[in-house]
Amino acid sequence: MAVNVETLDKLERKITLTLPASVIKSEVDSRLKRLARTVKMDGFRPGKVPINVVAQRYGYSVHYEVMNDKVGEAFAQAANEAKLRVAGQPRITEKEQSPEGELAFDAVFEVYPEVKIGDLSTAEVEKLSAEVGDAAIDKTVDILRKQRRTFTQRPHDAPAEDGDRVTVDFEGKIEGESFQGGKAEDFQFVVGEGQMLKEFEDAVRGMKAGESKTFQLAFPADYHGKDVAGKQADFMVTVKKIEASHMPEVDEALAKSLGIADATVEGLRADIRKNLEREVKFRLQARNKQAVMDALVSKAELDLPKSSVQAELDRMIEGARADLKQRGIKDADKAPIPEEMFRPQAERRVRLGLVVAELVRNHSLHAKPEQVKAHVEELAASYEKPADVVRWYYSDNRRLAEVEAIVIENNVTEFVLSQAKVVEKTVSFDELMGQQG
Repeated sequence: MAVNVETLDKLERKITLTLPASVIKSEVDSRLKRLARTVKMDGFRPGKVPINVVAQRYGYSVHYEVMNDKVGEAFAQAANEAKLRVAGQPRITEKEQSPEGELAFDAVFEVYPEVKIGDLSTAEVEKLSAEVGDAAIDKTVDILRKQRRTFTQRPHDAPAEDGDRVTVDFEGKIEGESFQGGKAEDFQFVVGEGQMLKEFEDAVRGMKAGESKTFQLAFPADYHGKDVAGKQADFMVTVKKIEASHMPEVDEALAKSLGIADATVEGLRADIRKNLEREVKFRLQARNKQAVMDALVSKAELDLPKSSVQAELDRMIEGARADLKQRGIKDADKAPIPEEMFRPQAERRVRLGLVVAELVRNHSLHAKPEQVKAHVEELAASYEKPADVVRWYYSDNRRLAEVEAIVIENNVTEFVLSQAKVVEKTVSFDELMGQQG
């Protein structure tokens, strides 16, 4: 079989494949004979159907299968001989049969690009670090106490203060008209925690049980309820009950109620520190990984295979449809989603994928089994039964492949940081936790 590779574009190639018609015919005949031994047809005993009847019924589909198989094999062999790394599926078209009885096909396809990565020592990467201090532990202790607080009714003449839970009836109107979500009975909220808009909290603060009040409230322009955003409403509120909140003491009882193995205050703080440090580590890894990937993209030169970008676009659009469906959008699978919306992101993902793969290949940055195991154990450590979580990961190759991908990215991040010009920056715990990722 002759292999002739033609370059059509930067990454587009064409191979002409030739197959003797006799090879196709003998394979079709052999498959039809095999089929005749098992096929069931009315009027014939199994295995006794004449070959010409089988050919009449199944000849076209068997011929189609054989052509697909043989052309696929011929393409794989030709690409292998020419040492081509094929991206995506080839587009195959049949040419006219030659007088010598040879079938010819044109296979047009893309190859993966040559990836040129510039000098990483000239890349500047900002590397963040953060510490878990006592203040972060104190704040977490307060959150845990708040989750376990209890409420007791206050005296009838006690005014509502910050930290009190109030039960209210309210009704709001805009230009004399009621609006959706503007009315409620026996509605509870804790004063001073930002659950309600500031003007609402200010109106209720200082009121006593049984009192009513009218006040004006301006909805912010960016308010999530679009019908009322930026509008002024008149509200009437009646306070029905005021309860004082009681936070549990930071003691052994609290540690015990939280299921801490070492049920002491020190044990509780040590457990919180361990969990916060794990979360900080993951957040720093994600943020530093992002900075490294940005640096890599800026240092790499390559052409993008259109087929890979298209496959990524299809994946992203499918994901967007699934998201719409989950949110209960009607006919989500028919919703028009323009490809161009996702193209920059799809191109970046493909570019990054190719650059990372090149680095992994050239510098042996593959995920080692012990690295995967360590990462799985770290993910499982925050659960009640870590061994069950580890088993859950190892019971599914897809889950394990996701962990492997993260480990590879971590290896690439470490490698680039060891080569690049690193600018160390310390951020506060709050600043890091406020960032996404």
